[in-house]
Amino acid sequence: MLTSLYVRHFAVVEEAEVTFGPGLTVVSGETGAGKSLLVDALMLLAGARADSGMVREGCDRAELAAEFDLSALPEARAWLEREELDDEGACQLRRVIRAEGSSRAWINGRPANASQLGELATLLVEIHGQHEHQALLSRNHQLALLDAFAGHEALAAQVRELATQWRELGARIRKLSGGENREQRLELLRHETAELEKWALPPAELAELEGSHKRLSNAGRLAEGAAGVVELLDGDSEFALRRALGRAHAELGKLAAIDPRLGTVLELLDDASIQLGEAADGLSRYAQDVDLDPERYTEVDNHLARLHELARRHRLPAAELHERWTTLQAELAELEGAGGVLEKLASERVRLERDYAAAAGELGRSRRDAAGRLGGEVSALMAELGMAGGRLVVELEPAEGDEPDAQGRERCELLVSANPGQPPRALRKVASGGELARISLAIEVATLGKDSIGTMVFDEVDTGIGGAVAEVVGQKLRALGAERQVLCVTHLPQVAAQGHAHLRVSKHSEGDTTRTQIDKLDDPGRRDELARMLGGVEISRETRAHARQMLERAQSA
Repeated sequence: MLTSLYVRHFAVVEEAEVTFGPGLTVVSGETGAGKSLLVDALMLLAGARADSGMVREGCDRAELAAEFDLSALPEARAWLEREELDDEGACQLRRVIRAEGSSRAWINGRPANASQLGELATLLVEIHGQHEHQALLSRNHQLALLDAFAGHEALAAQVRELATQWRELGARIRKLSGGENREQRLELLRHETAELEKWALPPAELAELEGSHKRLSNAGRLAEGAAGVVELLDGDSEFALRRALGRAHAELGKLAAIDPRLGTVLELLDDASIQLGEAADGLSRYAQDVDLDPERYTEVDNHLARLHELARRHRLPAAELHERWTTLQAELAELEGAGGVLEKLASERVRLERDYAAAAGELGRSRRDAAGRLGGEVSALMAELGMAGGRLVVELEPAEGDEPDAQGRERCELLVSANPGQPPRALRKVASGGELARISLAIEVATLGKDSIGTMVFDEVDTGIGGAVAEVVGQKLRALGAERQVLCVTHLPQVAAQGHAHLRVSKHSEGDTTRTQIDKLDDPGRRDELARMLGGVEISRETRAHARQMLERAQSA
């Protein structure tokens, strides 16, 4: 459920923050005031294309943010967790559009792209109106809606699972059989595993080999350097450290005889002399023992050269070649012993095809039954919504191909005839935005509670209607609001009166500056707004009384 929407420097809106509650929230205002800006903001937060014209004149950027309550939206929570964008159940969408045309987006404070915004938004909000890319126009969504209306989600899930298993089994069979190149693959695997077995090393052994190579390539320098340090420590020169330390010890011994407190320091010099001698002896032995074996160096150097060559060929770091050898060895063993396994897998695949055919057949029968019922219910609602003689036909056609398909063996297309005598046409090709909005409303009412979208938005759903039909539209929206959060932009008082909450959008001009303001109305404010919608510029006492009666009647229903 949408809980708040914040816009700043967006079109003619300087800054506004609106909070939303459950039920039906209606949005009204004079023509040109910017009633649809809230819908536009939601569309942008849903990943719609942005342009610099959306930034308020004189500002460097527009900011949009929306927060949603996900307590009743498990699919949205699961999506956030899967994308690692979850934040303890919170959901905030934010987008910044710059005056030069670029934009950035965030989900729960983490950078996101427009594609991610769009994926998440389809689980949060569904917008109906004159926008061509709304979810209801998607054939996949139409099929999912039909399945939800039919109440056979478990059967559809079974078909999906069987098709997935069949596809995964096919991939395994292809991998094991190796297709036409099985023998070539076996020959290559045998060659590569033998080569890697000879040269690849576990990480610890590779590190030791590299260390040996470094020592062997610098053996002369190591021996010479160690001998030089021994000369500095314990050489014949009067500047050798051990000799200097001896002189210091003798001098300090004389002083300690005078002041015994220097005895502690003298002991430290004794220890230093011992350690210095041990260091000199150790370095001397090291210098004599340094390995100057050129044959061993050639062997190690050759091994590393082969490892680097294999690393380039396999496009892996040398440290990962041993793991690659393990993987290829397992694949080789699997291919060499594939005969019996393939026979079992082929038998299993036949069983899956049989089970899929049975489940898909049952799903198809359920879909055909539900298609007729859904078409009838929506057609009846279309008549109530001022489209007398209009009808909706749920057309099912076979899916392409004979292989098990996760969506089943049918594809769905909603066909609509808006007027008597007109042949049904695909819903996605209906030209009139107002008709499309009312058809969408009829479908939503007919499938009330059948989908998982938490918020539905209807933009100018009442275009081209009035009178009793407008009141019916309002009643249907209010009924929808009892099950879902609904936001409706309207210019009809009959619809506005049905709202559980009412927002008014107004535009004010001050010199060369125009600002749009969004207010949440209390009961007196709602009566005044309904009176304005009923009476225009001149609002009489009778108009106010009519508005009060309309509001009281709608709210008591």
